[in-house]
Amino acid sequence: MLILGIESSCDETAAAVVRDGREVLSSAVNSQIASHRPYGGVVPEIASREHVGSFPVVVAEAIERAGISWTDLDAIAVTHGPGLVSSLLIGLSGARALGQALGKPVWGVNHLEAHVAGMFLDPAAPLPADACPAIVLMVSGGHSCIVEMLGVGDYRLLGQTLDDAAGECLDKGANLLGLGYPGGPVIERAAQGGNAAFVKFPRGLEHAKNRTTDNGLDIAMCFSFSGLKTALLYHLKNHPEDRERHLADLAASYQEAVMDSLAMRAERAVKATGARTLACVGGVAKNAVLRGKLDALANRQRARLLLTPLAYCTDNAAMVAAAAGLRALAGLGNPPAVEADPSLPLVEEIADRP
Repeated sequence: MLILGIESSCDETAAAVVRDGREVLSSAVNSQIASHRPYGGVVPEIASREHVGSFPVVVAEAIERAGISWTDLDAIAVTHGPGLVSSLLIGLSGARALGQALGKPVWGVNHLEAHVAGMFLDPAAPLPADACPAIVLMVSGGHSCIVEMLGVGDYRLLGQTLDDAAGECLDKGANLLGLGYPGGPVIERAAQGGNAAFVKFPRGLEHAKNRTTDNGLDIAMCFSFSGLKTALLYHLKNHPEDRERHLADLAASYQEAVMDSLAMRAERAVKATGARTLACVGGVAKNAVLRGKLDALANRQRARLLLTPLAYCTDNAAMVAAAAGLRALAGLGNPPAVEADPSLPLVEEIADRP
C-alpha cells in the first residue's frame, strides 16, 4: 500500500510517500522557521501564505524522490486537525484536489495520532502489536500529554498539561534568556557545559497527590509549566547579571526542570500501568537530555524504550502517511478528509475538559 502523506497543521509544509505504514520512500519538508523567527513564534497569516507557495513544490518533490508515478498511489492522507485552521485548510484543499484529479481516496489523519505512528518508522522498531500496551509521552510545541496505547487507534489519556505545552515553555524560556527561536534547540545548545543544579527551578505540581482534574485525570500524571516560566522571569529580575555570567548554567537548569517534569510523570505512568514499552514522540523528543532520562527510566522499570527517529520527531508527512497505513492494515477505517478541525482530540476526554 503506497500512501502520499501531506502535513500543513502549523508552519511546516511536508509531503512523503510511505509503503505499508512503515517504509519511508521519500520525505520532503519545507521549514518556515526563518520566516517566523523575528516574531518569536508562528504567525498564522505568514504560515498560510508560505504553505500556498510551497505545497506544489513539496508534493512533486516527494513523488519524484520516491521514484513512483502519481498513478501508483493507493491513497492520499492529510492532516485535518488539530492545528492552525488556516494552515490545515491549505493542505486539505490541495489533497482533495489531488484526490479528485487522480481518482484516489483522501483520508483525514489526526496530527497527534500521526506523531504516535512516527515511532514505528524506525526499521528496527517492533510492530505495534508487539509494542503494546505502551506508555506514550507526547511532547511538542502545542501538546504535552501521556497516553496509554493499547493498540493502533486505541488510546487512553492518562495525563496532560494544565497550562502550557513543554515546547511552548522552552520557547518562552529561550525568549527570556535572549536566545531566540525555536526555544528547544537553542536552549539545548546554550546549556552545553552548563551546571544543571545552578538554580533549582520548580517541576510543577511536585506535591500533588490523591487529586484528580475536572475531567478525572490523575493530577500526579499531569504537567504544569507556568510556574517554571515565572520562576525564570523573577530570577532574571533579581539576578540580571546571571544572563551574561551564567547563561549556560541558567539554560541547563531550566532545561533540566522541563525534562525532569516530563520523565517523572512518564515513570509514574509506567509504574501505574505496568506497560512493557515506554515511547516518546513529538518535537521535544529530539532533546538529548530527555532521551537520556527516559533511557535510565526504562532500565529501572525494565521496559522497552521506543523513541521516534530524529528525522520524524518534528512535524513531517511521513508520520501522517504512516498513521493512515497502520490503521488500514489493522482493519480500521480512515475517515474521509472533509473539513479542518483545529481542536481535534486524540482521545475524546480532551474535548470535554473545561
